[in-house]
Amino acid sequence: MKKIQIKDVWLFVAQVLLLSLVIMSPGLISYVTTHDIHVVWDSLVVSAYWLAPAVVIYLVNFYLCVPLLWFRHRRWQFVLANIFLIIGSNSHIVLKDFNTLPENFIAGYSSFLIISFLVNLMAVFIAISIRYVMRQSEKKQKEVEAELAWLKNQINPHFLFNTLNNISSLTQIDADKAQDTVMQLSDLLRYAMYETNKPKVPLEGEVEFMRNYIELMKLRCNEMTKVGFETSIENREALVAPLIFISLVENAFKHGANSNAPATIDISLTQKDDTLIFNCDNTNNPKPTKDRSGSGIGLENTRRRLNLLYSGRYQWEQTITPDNIYHVKITLQL
Repeated sequence: MKKIQIKDVWLFVAQVLLLSLVIMSPGLISYVTTHDIHVVWDSLVVSAYWLAPAVVIYLVNFYLCVPLLWFRHRRWQFVLANIFLIIGSNSHIVLKDFNTLPENFIAGYSSFLIISFLVNLMAVFIAISIRYVMRQSEKKQKEVEAELAWLKNQINPHFLFNTLNNISSLTQIDADKAQDTVMQLSDLLRYAMYETNKPKVPLEGEVEFMRNYIELMKLRCNEMTKVGFETSIENREALVAPLIFISLVENAFKHGANSNAPATIDISLTQKDDTLIFNCDNTNNPKPTKDRSGSGIGLENTRRRLNLLYSGRYQWEQTITPDNIYHVKITLQL
């Protein structure tokens, strides 16, 4: 059984209040126009007499018939259920003894009977429409959440693969440092696996993760590559999507590090008020055509995550300067 959530309770209360207002609206209009309590009461009685069945039909369809019958393709059962529901809800109207009505009222009463039937059908249609819109919205949300989880999961194996390669090389040079690096990697993986299972995480954790990650990535660099990392964070508790910039950091080392010629990698992270700016400049050293490792999937994933999480709230700048510096800047509205 589906667990009732607070938002479901609020939705029910909001619908009941809105529908009650619809029923009471003729009485409210009468009060404004006549200030006669007897006229107001008569208006409320007539309104409830004709509209209350439609309200019942809407609520029963919204919470029972549509999700349990219509969406499960039990269409004939849905039709039969509504036939009995409409007749039952309008029994005080349908079973009215016409002999008790004045002759000049019969034609008007018949017209109101037809109008009431159409209003009941409209209530069914509205219930189906609203449920359909909600269902599509929930389906879209689940698809987005699944895609975000998939995109984020692509980061960990990629990051792990590159770092293990660095440590493997280090074991042949400095075994003690390699052991320390394994412990550092363990801390990073712990954060990536257990601290990022939320839609948003504190910026403080992301900064520390990025700092440690950069230290690990520097293992692949020699003295020819100069690496800089600066931060200016106003609120370290500000929330941001986890690991959102890490593929760009990895990309900077992949294309910026050079063991044969001078190269630079400058990364900065600045946060003030509701704005977070990631800036990365690195010497542009394109990989050989035959080297297809990664194939740009990290950058594609980053763009896709930004589109899903910060749609309309981010700016992406990406250029190669005349002095062969690859520049990327992302501005987020948190």
